[in-house]
Amino acid sequence: MANVLEVSELAIQFGSAVVIRGLSFAVPAGSSLAVIGPNGSGKTVLFKALVGSIPYEGTVRWAPGVRIGYVPQKLDLDRDLPITGHDLLRAKAAVAGGAGDIADATAAVGLGAELDRRIGALSGGQFQRLLVAMAMVGHPTVLLLDEPTAGIDEPGQERLNELVGRLRRERGLTSLVISHELSVVYHHATAVLCLGGERSWFGAPTEILTPERLREIYGPVDYHVHA
Repeated sequence: MANVLEVSELAIQFGSAVVIRGLSFAVPAGSSLAVIGPNGSGKTVLFKALVGSIPYEGTVRWAPGVRIGYVPQKLDLDRDLPITGHDLLRAKAAVAGGAGDIADATAAVGLGAELDRRIGALSGGQFQRLLVAMAMVGHPTVLLLDEPTAGIDEPGQERLNELVGRLRRERGLTSLVISHELSVVYHHATAVLCLGGERSWFGAPTEILTPERLREIYGPVDYHVHA
């Protein structure tokens, strides 16, 4: 399987503070990479480097023709603004040049009449699905999702995780997801990248999500894999 992304000896620092050093990994097309690690370990910083929004050293090589859809952890937008979900999608389509993609994107995430409401009236789960729909405008081949289920109740989290998995399977997408939900990572990711200070670990979920490795990364943890 060809790689959609290859990262070699990536290093990121701000002033004298080193965030990531010597990071190398590859992501095969159609796979699902979960990025985990303690708070402050550089997960969001890594995503920003991958899309070229911050400076870095080393190599980030995307496969030719890759189109990236980005779902941020939060949108810097006042939820009290008098705009609707459709307004946001039309704005994204105007920037991406994909006005005809709006109907496909909303159908993909299962949103309909909710998009006529003001964004402040949407539930947390509906708003996150709106962010996924915005990322789907332009027919991406890769989805980057930064803690997409943060702040959503458990049923909403499950629906969103299922949505991302379905989009990957049905549309042949590659997904890179930052997550703190280790049980979900174990069951849904094909590979795990764990960041821990200036160290990193990369491998299959069964190799990374072991009690011994998690104690090394996080300190004492209570972690169980649910069947």
